[in-house]
Amino acid sequence: MTEFGDFISAVGKFGLYQKLLVLFLSLPLLLNPFQMIGQVFMVVDVPHHCNTSWIRAVGPNLTEEEQLNFTLPRDADGAYEQCSMYSPVDWDLDSIVAYGLNATEKCNNGWVYPAAQPPSLLTEFDLVCDRKDLTDISQSVYMLGLLLGSIIFGTLSDRIGRRPVFLISILLQGLFGVGIAFVPHFYVYMAFRCVMGASVSGILITDLSLATEWVGASYRTKAVVICHCFAAIGQMLLAGLSYGIRNWRLLEIAGSAPMFALFFYIWVIPESARWLVTKGRIEEAKKVLQKAASINKRTIPPGLLEQLKPETQTKPGSVLDLFRKKHLRKVTLIMSCTWFADSLVYYGLSLNVTSFGLDIYMTQLVFGIVELPARLSCIFLLQWFGRKKSQAVLLLLSGLMCLIITAIPEDQHVVITVLATIGKFMATTSFSTSYIYAAELFPTVVRQTGVGLCSMLARVAGVMTPLIGLLTQYHRAIPMAIFGSAPVVVGLLCFLLPETRGVDLADDTGAATPELSISTLENLSKRHCEHGVNSEDMCRGSESKL
Repeated sequence: MTEFGDFISAVGKFGLYQKLLVLFLSLPLLLNPFQMIGQVFMVVDVPHHCNTSWIRAVGPNLTEEEQLNFTLPRDADGAYEQCSMYSPVDWDLDSIVAYGLNATEKCNNGWVYPAAQPPSLLTEFDLVCDRKDLTDISQSVYMLGLLLGSIIFGTLSDRIGRRPVFLISILLQGLFGVGIAFVPHFYVYMAFRCVMGASVSGILITDLSLATEWVGASYRTKAVVICHCFAAIGQMLLAGLSYGIRNWRLLEIAGSAPMFALFFYIWVIPESARWLVTKGRIEEAKKVLQKAASINKRTIPPGLLEQLKPETQTKPGSVLDLFRKKHLRKVTLIMSCTWFADSLVYYGLSLNVTSFGLDIYMTQLVFGIVELPARLSCIFLLQWFGRKKSQAVLLLLSGLMCLIITAIPEDQHVVITVLATIGKFMATTSFSTSYIYAAELFPTVVRQTGVGLCSMLARVAGVMTPLIGLLTQYHRAIPMAIFGSAPVVVGLLCFLLPETRGVDLADDTGAATPELSISTLENLSKRHCEHGVNSEDMCRGSESKL
């Protein structure tokens, strides 16, 4: 029986059509770092103190320094307190000067910031003192949006297709991204961020499926890593733009408006032919395959095209399908934990860029630069060592870097930043590996559901990461200890997963492990070679996968 991989071989495993598709899928990822990490640069801490303009009513001629000296207490270092002030009194200025003020209270009339400070999220919505935790909470709300997007769009794209979900997600990201720049209240900002997170999640999971389902098995890694490299470039662009645009509203527009330039995707992004076949929409699948072959300057043999039909009547996959069979249950549980650990260590390092002690813009640039070789190295690591070993070792190393940081003195900023950069490299490579590995482990009928579930666990970790950061008030090492422990434990579990290097994608949930399809692929290759189906190219392609 002819398998779908044969049609991809006939069309061309990674021809011009697939290269253009991967390019189009990659462009939206340039802007994802603006949504995920951009808030870090909008809430950079600045000097501030309570608004004590009440004293101007009795002392209009006071200098600024005199006003602060009369109305603000000092801390142990002699600096003015940032979150408390002397309680206002109904005295005249002479009495205040003679007796002084003693009773203190929290700031109840807002804060004062440097006059030259450009509008930032922190200064506009007063995210300081008792409101400081809202910064981490808003980041968790964004991650909650990613979680909701994983639940909604993962299952939805298995039911209505990859293409419509991808296009809807792009539209939502553009609309709500620009809308954030005009919000009047911080709680509206958080609501918009939640929708933004959902749209980003929709882009990520459909991007993965379209990239892997349109290319040959030997090119899956390359396709996904190229997409992820654009995200790494986006990290570097974020460092430059956030340095040059300090006004947070303008930065939001700069990071979101370019999405509207992708309106032409309506005409160029195809549906997954593999998904169309599993849904029984054979004629539509034939049309997109023929179009791909035409652009690749290839011809699909008429006899082969007539064999295009689903092997069995497939039903829409559900989350329950992932747990009904033992082999899928093991894969689902371990891969879900893997994505959880990936997300925990990746965002644990990325969102703490301000706490390593060096210039945050330079640190972010380094983090972006290091992501590019991290993504590219994934191609060679997976080819040389396979998926299982690479995934396990990368998780272990990323966790170890975080654990070592907990033992480094707080004033060793360079050492901590170097270790964090190495950890970021390992975590980035591990995350790219997880995307590829998950796409290969889950069968087509439940691939989006499986990846969506894994993504959901990753987003749960994302929601937890900013909240874990709040534990620094008890001890600075607690968050890093948590970020490091989870990847080490999960990395060991990854050795229990099957290897998928060079294995064709499974379409249904019948095979016990992906390795079983190797024998099927080998027999199919021999039969094609004996009967001359698609000539030598297909035979060589089948052998290369093995």
